[in-house]
Amino acid sequence: MSVSASLSPTPQLAAELPVLYVSHGAPLFALEVGDTGPALTRWGADLRAQFPHLRGVVVMSPHWMARTPQVMTAAAPATWHDFGGFPAALYQLQYPAPGAPPLAQEVLALLQAAGVPAQADAEHPFDHGAWVPLMHLFPQADVPVLQVALPLNAGPAEVYAMGAALRSLRAQGVLLVGSGSMTHNLGEFFADAHAAAPYVLEFSRWIEAALLRGDRPALFNYRNEAPHAERAHPTDEHFLPFFFALGAAGEKVQPHYLSREVMYGVLAMDAFALHAEAS
Repeated sequence: MSVSASLSPTPQLAAELPVLYVSHGAPLFALEVGDTGPALTRWGADLRAQFPHLRGVVVMSPHWMARTPQVMTAAAPATWHDFGGFPAALYQLQYPAPGAPPLAQEVLALLQAAGVPAQADAEHPFDHGAWVPLMHLFPQADVPVLQVALPLNAGPAEVYAMGAALRSLRAQGVLLVGSGSMTHNLGEFFADAHAAAPYVLEFSRWIEAALLRGDRPALFNYRNEAPHAERAHPTDEHFLPFFFALGAAGEKVQPHYLSREVMYGVLAMDAFALHAEAS
């Protein structure tokens, strides 16, 4: 069901938190953890050991899209099972992490100061793009979490700017997370493939190579330059949170891969932390 690659040792974290990009895959990732789930759990435990006073997590997921940028301000967001046709056990899962209203106000202020017309939303629940990976990352559900919506019709530059606007929170104990999917072709997912499709590996490793060489122009132009981009992402909403993470990370960063797993043949589960490049 999955293909994995060897990973490098976890680097020492600095005083400023890294940024995380995680592929949340299918909702079944909550139950069918593969290699990626345990890798996220180990990384989350290491992070909390080094940052015992983690203030909260800010997540962008493609499963909350809004006409204008929105910020979750609820004190106790519900767990939304925003999918259908899966095993009953999946609908019993809850992720009762607290919200983060004070942090949400900071997020709103930073976005607005950067010219992003963000608004508060006190009703939105955690969608599976947030709670499924967070179940692995922080299984105790004791870290405050809030989501920011992916604006409809936004492109890489606009999403990058949202991440960049929140960059300063990393020095204040806040983990910024882009949750998407390194590849996301649902038509091929339902074909029930098992071996990793070659195009999935070619696209994913092209992204990794561009990250390693710091080629932002190529990444922003990925739909024209990356191999099989339109097959990997017939629509781009599941890749756009990558640019939120990239913007939050800033310039001169290197990826540390937690996972290069491929599930169901076509869902690349790439997850990586972005750290400042060693001087």
